[in-house]
Amino acid sequence: MIETMKIGFIGLGIMGESMSENIVKKHDDTVYVFDFVKEKVDLLASKGAQACESAKELAEKSDVIISMVPKSEHSRAVYTGILDVLDATKTCVDMSTIDPSVSIEISEMVKKTGAGFIDAPVVKSKPAAIAGKLGIYMGGDEETCEKMRPILLYMGENVVRMGGNGKGLVMKICHNALVSQIQNGVNETIALAEKNGIGVSAYAEAISYGGGQNFYLDGKKTPIEKEDYTTAFSVENMAKDVHICMELAKECGLFMPGEQNACRVYDKALELGYGKEDFCATIKVVKG
Repeated sequence: MIETMKIGFIGLGIMGESMSENIVKKHDDTVYVFDFVKEKVDLLASKGAQACESAKELAEKSDVIISMVPKSEHSRAVYTGILDVLDATKTCVDMSTIDPSVSIEISEMVKKTGAGFIDAPVVKSKPAAIAGKLGIYMGGDEETCEKMRPILLYMGENVVRMGGNGKGLVMKICHNALVSQIQNGVNETIALAEKNGIGVSAYAEAISYGGGQNFYLDGKKTPIEKEDYTTAFSVENMAKDVHICMELAKECGLFMPGEQNACRVYDKALELGYGKEDFCATIKVVKG
């Protein structure tokens, strides 16, 4: 029964903090947490989680180990570090957005211990994480995915299995690549409208009446208009995903000129020092 599973959550960053808090609020058994930043652990402990001193301690105590870390090397380090305490009684869920090929390597490593493993990256950003309304793409065998679905539903409202290990991540990369290209189209056409005397609000309202209406513009029109780049999802995190997409396309022998252009915009944004700002700050690159 899901109610009697002890859950561990590793990685309490912008997204992980709110995701783990939702588990603490909704789960009837112990929730363990770990992050290298002690203040983040203390914050979750103040909300009812049990603090751990290391990922290994957390993995020893937990039936389900969830990770939400920034990059491929971090996921690899987490699972290499806990490998010798994994067994058939445990299931691992990596919700990080990393290279699909690395996730498959990790899944093979973990499954040799007898433990289950799925990738379950998320879409949408901080407000949806707070509200428990993320979209979640699962990659793994059907039995393990279905076993984990009730836990994932603590954090998201749309949880879909895309196929075997790595397929959740492939879908996440496709999703974010599409967002990056929609975003670039929004950025360029807002800049063109403004050059011709049409403001952001008027532009957004007019777009909403036609086929160009999109979720990105609906959510970011006000921050763009106010030049408020408070981070919900950072330029550097989206840049990472765009680069993963380009690497995946290269592995598949697929030419993606639109994504190449988005990649150039993100690289320029990083070069200009916008990495920690919200990813809508890429409009500053387009405007010059």
